[in-house]
Amino acid sequence: MAATPDLSTVLDELYALLQQRKSADPASSYAASLYAKGSDAILKKLGEEAVETVIAAKNEDPKALVYELADLWYHTLVLMAQRNIEPQQIAAELARRGSQSGLAEKASRTGH
Repeated sequence: MAATPDLSTVLDELYALLQQRKSADPASSYAASLYAKGSDAILKKLGEEAVETVIAAKNEDPKALVYELADLWYHTLVLMAQRNIEPQQIAAELARRGSQSGLAEKASRTGH
């Protein structure tokens, strides 16, 4: 049985690839085609994947949910790469939030 890949490594490698695809030919790359269509297309696709993830979760099929979550994460990374937000920035924010209770963190928000 193959070893489970390290999530951080997979995300970092995929993010780097998505950054490269920003300058690729849209006819040869799905990500490049999304970038060429602009933010609205990326956001629409991200929304579609979020809905599909919710539906998969409601249907209680673990394999379908994993598949849809992977699509959601992929399209989230496409958006992040488009906006030059690196995975480490998200990791830092999650770590910051993890240092306090969720309720306390939510109460401390004064806006984004």
